[in-house]
Amino acid sequence: MSPALRRSLKVATWMLALAMVALPVVAVVNGWIGSDRWPLRTLRVNDGLERVDQARLRETLLPYAQRGFFAVPLADARMAVERLPWVERVEVRKRWPDVLEVRIEEHRPFARWGEDRLLSEQGRLFPVDGIDVPQGLPLLHGPDARTDDVVALYNESRALFAASGFDVRSVTMDPRGSWSLRLANGTDVVIGSQEARLRVRRFARMLPHLLARNPLPLQRADLRYTNGFALTWGAAIPDLPQAAGGRSDGMAFVRPAESRIARALDAPSLQPSSEGGSGGKTSQETA
Repeated sequence: MSPALRRSLKVATWMLALAMVALPVVAVVNGWIGSDRWPLRTLRVNDGLERVDQARLRETLLPYAQRGFFAVPLADARMAVERLPWVERVEVRKRWPDVLEVRIEEHRPFARWGEDRLLSEQGRLFPVDGIDVPQGLPLLHGPDARTDDVVALYNESRALFAASGFDVRSVTMDPRGSWSLRLANGTDVVIGSQEARLRVRRFARMLPHLLARNPLPLQRADLRYTNGFALTWGAAIPDLPQAAGGRSDGMAFVRPAESRIARALDAPSLQPSSEGGSGGKTSQETA
């Protein structure tokens, strides 16, 4: 036998020996064999879960666990659990000899965000699909990149109105950056895009006095004025200025000539801000 042939046979023998050792390992790791010999029998989930469906969690993990201890694809299992409702973060591990360990952090809802999502206390948006939305959550909305700003104005507004016994049910920022909110009593408050916090603080301070002057429900308050508010009440008020045609339209304006409360703003007249909108038009009609 030639030396070259002898070397080739030796290499082939070594390769066959390596294959015989490696193939069983590959088979076990890929779940081709051994799933019945090294099964995962125990699913261990952390305590304290309030909203994640445990039965659905087990159903989701079963196809991965059936591949056995060595072959279970932990990354795939983790991604499958992350898609379950209420799951914010998850870790999946295996513990010898037969334990699949899952640790889940649930979303803690802070508010509804638009029509089809929730905002968690951690500031993350997640869909409402498959979720029983808790009652009593405020409604917030705005550009996704401005969640922090929307939450900040909501928290500040809620604290300001709470001093007078009112609650804030919604805060919205439109794509142009204009703000509005709704109180729990149904009053819609148009804030505008300029000096939003200043306007809200001023209105919240004066709201109890405005309501004390009029027993009718306040439907809308437009704050987009430099020195006052435009108020729309739930019904016509006897002594309101008459609109064109001699008919009252339920709109009242708080300004120095009409109210001592307005005089606290140190404003000579009610003037629309540079934002324009319906407030400016109405002010002009009643000037």
